Amino acid sequence: MHHHHHHRLRSWPDLWFAADNHLKHVLLKMGLGDQTLTLKDLPPGPIGGGVADPTATLSDEILLRILAAVPESLRLPASLVCKRWLRVVGRLRRSLTLLDWSLIGRRRLPFRFPDLADLDLVPASFASPSVAPALCRGFVLLTVGPVSVAVDTGVDLPVGECRFLEPADIDRGLMTVARDCPGLRKLSLVAVASEAGLMSVAGGCNTLQELELHRCSDLSLRPISAFNNLQILRLVASVEGLYRGPGVTDIGLTILAHGCKRLVKLELGGCEGSYDGISAIGRCCMMLEELTISDHRMDAGWVAALSFCVNLKKLRLQSCRRIDIDPGPLEHLGRCPTIETLQMQRCQLRDKRSLQALFMVCEAVRNLRFENCWGLDNDMFGLVSICRRVKFLSLEGCSLLTTEGLESVVLSWVDLQRLTVVSCNNIKDDEVSPALSSLFSVLKEFKWRPDTKSVLAMSLVGTGMGKRGGRFFKRA
Repeated sequence: MHHHHHHRLRSWPDLWFAADNHLKHVLLKMGLGDQTLTLKDLPPGPIGGGVADPTATLSDEILLRILAAVPESLRLPASLVCKRWLRVVGRLRRSLTLLDWSLIGRRRLPFRFPDLADLDLVPASFASPSVAPALCRGFVLLTVGPVSVAVDTGVDLPVGECRFLEPADIDRGLMTVARDCPGLRKLSLVAVASEAGLMSVAGGCNTLQELELHRCSDLSLRPISAFNNLQILRLVASVEGLYRGPGVTDIGLTILAHGCKRLVKLELGGCEGSYDGISAIGRCCMMLEELTISDHRMDAGWVAALSFCVNLKKLRLQSCRRIDIDPGPLEHLGRCPTIETLQMQRCQLRDKRSLQALFMVCEAVRNLRFENCWGLDNDMFGLVSICRRVKFLSLEGCSLLTTEGLESVVLSWVDLQRLTVVSCNNIKDDEVSPALSSLFSVLKEFKWRPDTKSVLAMSLVGTGMGKRGGRFFKRA
């Protein structure tokens, strides 16, 4: 008797992901893992090696749901399976950082990534060759933050003066982006384009809510009012070690204030300005809740203008060489009534008068954070007692502050609920007083790692290691 046998095949996840169980788990969740395919079930049309494509029977929507459940780290390998998978995986990408400006002119973005919401054009805006071929020809790779630029040290300008593409090329690219990516919600670009280039983006991307402008100047802010739905704005006038720009002065800040009255978050990086510019922002941007100022070049008096930001909830200072040259008479300073968080990162806190003025303006603050700030000794930290409503204090990398300086301030705060002390090497465990220890016991959240030595000593208790003269080998 002649018997007919069906030749069973492995389920299709085993064909491409034999060493990974993530996609198989996704299929089991969707009920596809229980189906067993036979030779009769496979669609016609063999692919490489004579094996038919089992996924051809799945619609794009089902395949999209399957690949959406795959971890992001595995989506790139999955996109290499075939052209269809490449196209479907492209629909899952919402954020993209462009490294080659020529890709915009080829009009491939809307076909490859049709649902982009976040596009970063800054790395592609530098007039430098592609990174990989350039390194092979002896170029130097300059990396500042997320941006990497191939620099020819014999031809290019000195470090800190990297060149950008021609404004006409950037204009054409922005017009193409406005046509091809109308659903963008966040866009990062270099503000060397003309007014027409930015106007085209404002007209084509009506849903744009977040904008980041590098090498920004006063003139580049003129079309900012055309972005009707803008809520988050980041201005970077210059980046040390990468490029220097014309700068943003009080003129640009005033243009910004009158053009973006619906701003909720604003970041000023490397900007100039003074009392006039900051006060204009406070008067016009009534919805502003978060302000970040980094590496500023501002003139005297800008701290006093913070009181005009009546709805400001969070103030962050980053990499500031100084706070304010001259904050003016302290008795004339106003207050930020709604301020909740004051965060200072990598700032030089050496001017006692300007720091006192800042704490007076932010007197109502609830959360205080100091991270790797230089000059924060006991005298400078003692000024923070002006803020009497502090509920959370975080100190990290403040090496000049001692246990005595910390105790003199925190014991005066009756509302303190959370305390974090990390990598403050002059704060010692054996110097903690009974009053300070009693405060620690009633805190809702307490993190205490003042120095690495104390943490190491605690971790070595009972091991016999770390003792001078200890034996590592014993006789058998």
